[in-house]
Amino acid sequence: MDIDELCSRFGYQKYMIERYLELFDAARILNFLEGNEQRLIPSIKVNTLKISQEDLYKKLTKKGFELGPIPFIPDAFYIYKEPFSIGATTEYLLGYYYIQGVASMIPSLLLNANSGEIVVDMCAAPGGKTIQLAQSMNNEGVLFALDLSRERMKSLRSNLARCGIKNVIAIRMDAGNLTQLKIKGISKILLDAPCSGSGLIPSDPTRKMSRNYEDIEICSSKQMELITTAINNLQNGGELVYSTCSIEPEENEYIIDAAVQQFRVKIVDLRLKIGEPGFTNAFGRQLMSDLEKARRFYPYLHQTEGFFVCKLRKVA
Repeated sequence: MDIDELCSRFGYQKYMIERYLELFDAARILNFLEGNEQRLIPSIKVNTLKISQEDLYKKLTKKGFELGPIPFIPDAFYIYKEPFSIGATTEYLLGYYYIQGVASMIPSLLLNANSGEIVVDMCAAPGGKTIQLAQSMNNEGVLFALDLSRERMKSLRSNLARCGIKNVIAIRMDAGNLTQLKIKGISKILLDAPCSGSGLIPSDPTRKMSRNYEDIEICSSKQMELITTAINNLQNGGELVYSTCSIEPEENEYIIDAAVQQFRVKIVDLRLKIGEPGFTNAFGRQLMSDLEKARRFYPYLHQTEGFFVCKLRKVA
């Protein structure tokens, strides 16, 4: 398959197409690239702290919205028709729902935080995953939401207030410094790590040209720092969900493989009915077989952003 032709046709940098041809066989590469050109269906997550899925459905359909359930995500809808912006309804302003991509709903669901637990969301802003965690905890227990960006923290605090979240302590800080907070008894951590964002191309095509391999290396280094901090602060038996909106193995499987080799953690079987298994070999590098328990998502297969998620459990 001609690399220059694919670059010209789809508008990617050459190094990206070269990498994708190594990751996906010739039969899949066109499906993958064409899938990145498709518009994703908008989606919302119901805030069950304020309203039931059924009541929100009635309110929005009465206004002319066409909704459909997301089969593998509870209390969530696809938005098939918008008579006006889904972010401009009274229900949105009242915090009855949060606008969020489908793939981004998965990590908080998998973490399965419970009321009474101490939970940390390490890269929390703008707050969709934090809100989901608070719902899972029934607005009880303690949920620390960390993020370094001042502007994104403004959005986080605004969204928490709008959605009636009461169990969150929001702190503007580098999550890599989590140890400085000296939090005892952390049983669950969500690390939706900063990444190169190659899975976001369907919603942001500029990423085809605005990122280079150095970005992947920089992100990978930061991700390793963050997952190390997370594991060191997690109590024995505690669980960590790691995710990115990147499809690059260096930001996903390589990170998990290194973490399992360096620390007393093991990969948990997600038992998801959707998603592709994680890579056990990428760019000629053999990785642990347990990475099949992780999950990858692609626009052309799952109608989501490109995404990776894995769950780890710390053992004594």
